[in-house]
Formats: sequence, C-alpha cells, structure tokens
Amino acid sequence: MDSRFQLTRTQAEGLAAEFGTPLYVLDEASLRARIRRYQAAFTAVASRSQLTYASKANSTLALLAIVADEGVLIDCASQGELEAALRAGVPAHRCHLHGNNKSTQELEAAIEHGVHQIVVDNFQELEQLRILSRRPGRSPRGHQTEAQATEPGSTGKGEAPGRAAGEMPDLLLRLAPGVNPLTNAKISTGQEDTKFGFNIGDGSARRALQMALENQLPVKGIHCHVGSQLLDPEAQRGAGAALARFARQMHAEFGWTCEVLNAGGGLGIRYTEQSPMPIEEYCRLLVGAIQEELQGSSLDPILVQEPGRSLVAESGVTLYTVGNIKPTPGRTFVSVDGGLSDNPRPALYDARYEVLDFHDSEDRQTVTVAGKHCETDQLFDGISLSSAIKPGDLLQVLCTGAYNSSMASNYNRYPRPATALLRSSGDFLLVQRRETWDEMFARETLPPDLLK
Repeated sequence: MDSRFQLTRTQAEGLAAEFGTPLYVLDEASLRARIRRYQAAFTAVASRSQLTYASKANSTLALLAIVADEGVLIDCASQGELEAALRAGVPAHRCHLHGNNKSTQELEAAIEHGVHQIVVDNFQELEQLRILSRRPGRSPRGHQTEAQATEPGSTGKGEAPGRAAGEMPDLLLRLAPGVNPLTNAKISTGQEDTKFGFNIGDGSARRALQMALENQLPVKGIHCHVGSQLLDPEAQRGAGAALARFARQMHAEFGWTCEVLNAGGGLGIRYTEQSPMPIEEYCRLLVGAIQEELQGSSLDPILVQEPGRSLVAESGVTLYTVGNIKPTPGRTFVSVDGGLSDNPRPALYDARYEVLDFHDSEDRQTVTVAGKHCETDQLFDGISLSSAIKPGDLLQVLCTGAYNSSMASNYNRYPRPATALLRSSGDFLLVQRRETWDEMFARETLPPDLLK
C-alpha cells in the first residue's frame, strides 16, 4: 500500500484558491503515524533507545512542534535551527547541536541555552570547548561512571533532565567510520575522506577521546552519520558495528564507558520506483549489528537514531499551477509557477519525484515539467501527464516534505512559498505564509546618492 500523502482534487483546488501556488502542504496525521511506527520499531529491538529528528530536513516551526510532541528530540545543525526549535516551544535540553565548523558564538549559544548535547566534530572544536569549560562559573563535569549513569534523574531514554543555563552539555564525538554507502556522492558522509568527524582508521578518534578525558570534558558517547537516502542497510550496519568496536576498545584502554551510541539517520524513502526497506527490518538489522559487536562486554549504551527525511518526506507535497505548454521537436515542456528556488534537489542531486495531475483521462503523454527560472530548470523529466493538461491546471509533487522548504531560496527574486498544514481534525491551517516583497528586500539598503 502506498503510504505517501497526496491531495484530492477538491483539496488541491481549495488550497490553491485560498493560499496560491507554489504551495508546500504537510499532513499532520501521516507525520505522526510515521514517527510512531519508527519509535515502535526501534523500541522493539532496543529498549534503551531514543529518536532524534534531523531538523535540517524541514525546520518549519509547526512541524518541529509536532515532532517534539511525539517525544522525539531535535537535532540542530546550526544556531538558526536551534533558534527554530526554541521558537517552536522545544526546551533546549531536548535539543542537540551539530555542525562541522561551529563558531565560538554557536557553541556559547548552545551552552547558555542549556542544550542536551553537542556533537563534536574536530580537534579545534574540542579546544574551543576546553576553553569555554574553564570560564568562571562553569566547571568541567567529566564523564560519568557506570554507577553515575543510572543515578536518579536520568531518564534512561537518551535525554538529560533540565540543565542549568551555562552548564556544559554532554558531548558526543562524531566519528568517521570509513564506510561508503550506496547513495549519491553529494550526500555521502561516512567515507575515509569526509569533512565530518574524527577518523577511526587513522587514530584521530582515539586521540580525540583521550584529549577530552584529559581535559575532563563531559564526553558521554559517540556518533556517526554515513549518508542520506540509503536503500541498502549494509553501510549503516557496518558503521554501527565500527562505533561499537571503538566503544569496546576505548573501554578497555581508558576505562571510558560509552553511554550513548548514535548511529545517525539516512534511511531512504520512496520517491518514484525505489523500494526502501521497511522501518522494522531496518531497525532490526542496524541494532543487531551493534549488539553483536557489544556482546560479552559490560557496555549497554542508549542507542540513538537520527532520522530526518524518513520521518517527514512522505508527509509533504508541493502544489503547482501549470503555465506555458511548449511542444518542441525533442519533447514537450509543461512549465509551472515554481522551480529551482522552491526545489533545488533535481539540480543538485538529479533527484526524481512523482508528479500527478488531477485528470481522469487515460490518454497520457510524456513531458518534461520545467520551472520558470532563468536556467535550464528542468524539474522533472519523463513525467506521464494527461494529454488534456492545460494552463491553469494543478500538479502535485509527492514526497516533498524534506529538503524543499528548508532549501528554498529567492533566486530570480521569487518569494519563498507558503506552507499549509492539514491538521488531524481535517482542517487546513497556514503555518508559513508566502514571503512578501517587503520581507525580501528588508535586508538591503540603497545609498541615497544612487537613488535617482
């Protein structure tokens, strides 16, 4: 059964009339159902487990509030994403800060807000954290012993109780496990030469842990993320096993107890003809690889996954209005009122999407759906649409809940689209209005002598 959210013709026409197009549409019910399914699948194979949402996929405030309401922590890859979570009502101690090049300002903001964890990426960042931990009124907490890890007040679900503002957060070391996932090279992050994390193979990971322990930094666990849109679980299983081996080795060498093992996210979804692994099977295989490597040790870390796309992508669609239709000797172009600025993924990653019209006719034609930007801007090639398609008709593009709104731009000075949320009650609510001209130009100033 196709679980991907899609609009009926009546819904699409009503939304276009009320909010205009292009329009992002999110479905609350399918989002909550997807989260609950993932949580149930993960808990079934790892009782000490926690989901964290990779908010880079979509940080619309209403969406963040829904995800947090389902008990999922929020992973923020920038200070801006942290600010979004806070504005969505998510407590800082339910947020993590990521990033391969965090500024001192970002680290200070995370500490002062009282985030739960900072995922440390490199030696310079470790040194920054060492300096910040020595500031007056802020003492290093060091790593917990096994006994301390189960003290009253620990949730046992990978999240800290509320932390005082300014207290050093828990630290996880991001590791590069040296695996090459089967995915687009531009979204592969677990290989040896990745810009992310401490390399296990060349000893950097070991030296990072030693440096953290010697400086009494509160390093509580390890993290990796090997890539995105993964349809084959073997790279993720290999990375999970590599993290578990590292944890065992560091326990033997330094007496350090890994309390949190975060295997990242990356599970793929069905955009077109893909057949992603069921969440239940994926969780079973991933957790099995980690537990097999930890077998015989005294280590029992909280296991964390960090999905983004696999939670939100299938709960979103984008609605477009058809404009110019142009037959050429090679193909027919059906142009829509959006494009590169509201969905750059086809240009960046050769991403493909399923595009549906609202005609009942069985007479079909194969077309290229093009955007209106001053580029080639061929959004979707080889798309089957009704031969009756005409200007003013509506098209919906499935699975745009992830990496569309969050990557939108003002290229060619187009306003960023609005977002409508289909509530569980059945009502549509505008949760992100379309950008205005005044908002687009608010950052700019024109020197008076240039104004003629």
